[in-house]
Amino acid sequence: MSVPPTIFIVDDDPSVRRSLVRLVQSYGRQVREFPSAEAFLQQHDPGQPGCLVLDLSMPGLDGLSLQRELDAARISLPIIFITGHGTIPSSVQAMKAGAIDFLTKPMGQDALMRAIDAALEKDRLARQNYAEISGIEARLATLTPREREVLAYVVAGKVNKQIAASLGTVEKTIKVHRSRLMQKLGITSVAQLVKLAGRVGIVGPP
Repeated sequence: MSVPPTIFIVDDDPSVRRSLVRLVQSYGRQVREFPSAEAFLQQHDPGQPGCLVLDLSMPGLDGLSLQRELDAARISLPIIFITGHGTIPSSVQAMKAGAIDFLTKPMGQDALMRAIDAALEKDRLARQNYAEISGIEARLATLTPREREVLAYVVAGKVNKQIAASLGTVEKTIKVHRSRLMQKLGITSVAQLVKLAGRVGIVGPP
């Protein structure tokens, strides 16, 4: 069973956190609250799907700094910034760094929940893509070095005779490698092979 997403709320104002927690829970969403960016970083599990509702201005590590920390750690948790002291430069900086939205307190309930829904969908798609890429890489890891070479030439549009000449072998051997790599990857056509290889950046021989 898939893990339900969690909305992580990080704000140093207890009254704001309580209000946001009640709102999010009223929509049937799972929520966790943190009084600071530092507390969030100490306890956050990157494997937990969800999104981050993050106050921009906080003592210590502020919202933009936390965004940079997550980016440096390659944690792609979608972020919705909230602030009572928003400035145009801050919002531009946040959005350029990948924030989903930038809302000014007091924000409307509908606007916040729309932003949360968009953030959760972005997180779902990102995790789905990561799982698919990981699956492809696991299958590619079963190929021999020679099969990887043949794969790259096939993806580049080379026929068996051309591949054999490039690799210094005979066409019959290339046919065997090609058949085995297709079987290991669980595909039946060159079109499928090109699509699969493209997902992990293989576009031809080095």
